[in-house]
Amino acid sequence: METRKIQHVAVVLLGNEQCNNAWIQPYLKRNGGFVNLLFVTYDYAFVNEEDIFQWPLGVATYRNFPVVEPSWSMLHDPRSYLCNFLGTVYKNSSRETLIKILKQDGLDKLCWIAAREQWQPQETNESFKNYQDALLQSDLTLCPVGINTECYRIYEACSYGSLPVIEDVMTPGDCGNSSAYHSAPLQLLKTMGAPFIFIKNWKELPAILEKEKKMSLQEKIQRRKKLLEWYRNFKAWMRQKFINILENSFLPSDKG
Repeated sequence: METRKIQHVAVVLLGNEQCNNAWIQPYLKRNGGFVNLLFVTYDYAFVNEEDIFQWPLGVATYRNFPVVEPSWSMLHDPRSYLCNFLGTVYKNSSRETLIKILKQDGLDKLCWIAAREQWQPQETNESFKNYQDALLQSDLTLCPVGINTECYRIYEACSYGSLPVIEDVMTPGDCGNSSAYHSAPLQLLKTMGAPFIFIKNWKELPAILEKEKKMSLQEKIQRRKKLLEWYRNFKAWMRQKFINILENSFLPSDKG
């Protein structure tokens, strides 16, 4: 920067899960720094669609989650489970409530549930294969909140055509509505019309699963097609938006 060899800087930031991103503020051009554009994950309240933009979390590439190409069988085959949840169950969290509700109604027999008490950053090959199989074999993927409402699981479920059921509640911290969006949490996904099931409380789950039991395979196939198509369009739209923003900001507009 000091040698002036770099004229423009954009930062894509894996933001803090509680949106504590104050450290980057002094580096923004608007505050006298050199960063022209910031793309940041989670519902950061400073998103303004001018120089600060929300970026989707996406899949866990650090765990080598693959790019999944939808296949004929992924769309058309009956799936063995109504839902899945493979993950860490933190003490006194809504995840405990979720497991309790599944067990009391015997719904855990219809779903692929594998709960652990300790978070593991690195999967074993076996646990990762189990996870991918669960997504592929379930009609729904349950997405309880963690430290943030948004998690890799949402996008990974979309990759396999398993509809995310999302606990739509704000988590503690500084995330929230911005001047650009007013539907936190997950305002980017909501603005883009994500065809997910949003719930406020896991007590709503038994009714959702009852409905699932009555759905025909044909209806499920249509829903999978809609989900996979939405996800493909969403990624293409984000990519195009990113390119447009960079071009508009970094390339001189041709006034000739």
